[in-house]
Amino acid sequence: MVQDEGSSSSVTSSPLHTFSAMPLHPSATATPPPPWLLKRELRSDERGLCLIHLLLNCAAAASSGRLDAANAALEHIATLASPDGDAMQRVAAAFAEALARRALRAWPGLCRALLLPRGAAPSPAELAAARRHFFDLCPFLRLAGAAANQSILEAMESERIVHVVDLGGGDATQWVELLHLLAARPEGPPHLRLTAVGEHRDVLAATAMALTKEAERLDVPFQFNPVVSRLDALDVESLRVKTGEALAITSSLQLHCLLAADDDAGASAGAAGKDSKGGGRSSPESGVSPEHASRVDAFLGALWGLSPKVMVVTEQEASHNAAALTERFVEALNYYAALFDCLEVAAPRGSVERARVERWMLAEEIKNIVACDGGERRERHERLDRWAARMEGAGFGRVPLSYYAMLQARRAAQGLGCDGFKVREEKEGAFFLCWQDRPIFSVSAWRGRRFD
Repeated sequence: MVQDEGSSSSVTSSPLHTFSAMPLHPSATATPPPPWLLKRELRSDERGLCLIHLLLNCAAAASSGRLDAANAALEHIATLASPDGDAMQRVAAAFAEALARRALRAWPGLCRALLLPRGAAPSPAELAAARRHFFDLCPFLRLAGAAANQSILEAMESERIVHVVDLGGGDATQWVELLHLLAARPEGPPHLRLTAVGEHRDVLAATAMALTKEAERLDVPFQFNPVVSRLDALDVESLRVKTGEALAITSSLQLHCLLAADDDAGASAGAAGKDSKGGGRSSPESGVSPEHASRVDAFLGALWGLSPKVMVVTEQEASHNAAALTERFVEALNYYAALFDCLEVAAPRGSVERARVERWMLAEEIKNIVACDGGERRERHERLDRWAARMEGAGFGRVPLSYYAMLQARRAAQGLGCDGFKVREEKEGAFFLCWQDRPIFSVSAWRGRRFD
């Protein structure tokens, strides 16, 4: 791990760390910054505190329609924030852009002219690169993938035909590791079918090529089934689950996007129950009533109907789905402050890889949380207790993550050479992947009650 000399971010004293520990509430956004904080020449800690106050005031002004006040706050932020500065300056720059985009929505013509061209957003290839860099710089998703693979390996003991459904877009790294685990089974490898759901055909094709080559090298019978679809438009029949297969499902940072469907003007509870939207296979046994189910509830009910032996869910451990802007803004600033602080420690100043993660991945999530409403707001992160209630309502029962999976995750975190990365076990065998004491992601495993 690299830490720049003179950097304002550290795991113990940065404004980001101080902010992440503050018990902030939406009402805090009405507090103006002290006048002395508005001067230009500031120490790094003073600048960080000033940026926090300005961002909270700007969010409060934007939420109440006081665009002049929001503009004034953004002017001050622009003099202090920088996408190339310290961690607090970088996270402030990302949130300032998101607030500016939200303010522009008051003028639809300007908004359409400036914000809608597709060239302004990162390309699928850029997003894929940012996710790979995040995987390398921060171990959270690597640890989550290892836990998922261990759960699959344990659930599929002695099975000869294994079908894994990846709802997360087909990242090859995790599945290469699973191929190695299956190849090392004492009873020999099973026939593995991997179905990967993703929006971009070229990404899925690259995944298929990498995995097919590795499976041939390891002599593991392998078949890849790409499904090009957004998750909210997925027809579960396209997963082609067959009788006699042992099914596992993984979802990494995907299910929360389904929560947007119920805010979409074209969505309805009735539509959520149709076969074409993945909800037609829910049953009374699953606990989901199709005619009254939300899109995510109906989708989970449909997955339950496929009889998976295990389903592993990784989600952001955050509450970014509040209707009120100020509430979700404070939550998001707290959450992404921790991630930017983590990246400050993980990569040196000027790192191209870190810049890609922050600009192409995290900044895009921030824009969506802050600037978008209705069906356009897809980054609707919710905490584990909410997801547990949904999974249980769909008929799933909790599967405790194994002691071995927990031990491996903790050893990997300890081997990173930084005390900031932590693995915290939660009740009923789930765990949180944390930066400092702040949970960043939750990992939980489930199965249909018919297997209990």
